[in-house]
Amino acid sequence: MDKKTEEFYVRLKEELSSTSEWPSEYLYKFIVPTDPKKVEEVENAFDNMGAVINTHQSKTGKYTSLSINVTMQSPADVVEKYIEVSNIEGIISL
Repeated sequence: MDKKTEEFYVRLKEELSSTSEWPSEYLYKFIVPTDPKKVEEVENAFDNMGAVINTHQSKTGKYTSLSINVTMQSPADVVEKYIEVSNIEGIISL
């Protein structure tokens, strides 16, 4: 992980710590190339967590957006999940 990304996650964790009570619901948003395997990889990362996952394809069908609403235990858990899914090729975290 590069320094800029690491700084982003540190800042995100601090902001989440000061603005929410934990455990709390958190909304993840991702964009992946439209490929059933990539969408499934993202969905599997949130498997057995009680997540509500909504998907939507772009007009051209080239990309799929995923909105994932899930209860997370702490800001550290939120950041860990971002890091976990960042290994999926072509994923963009919003």
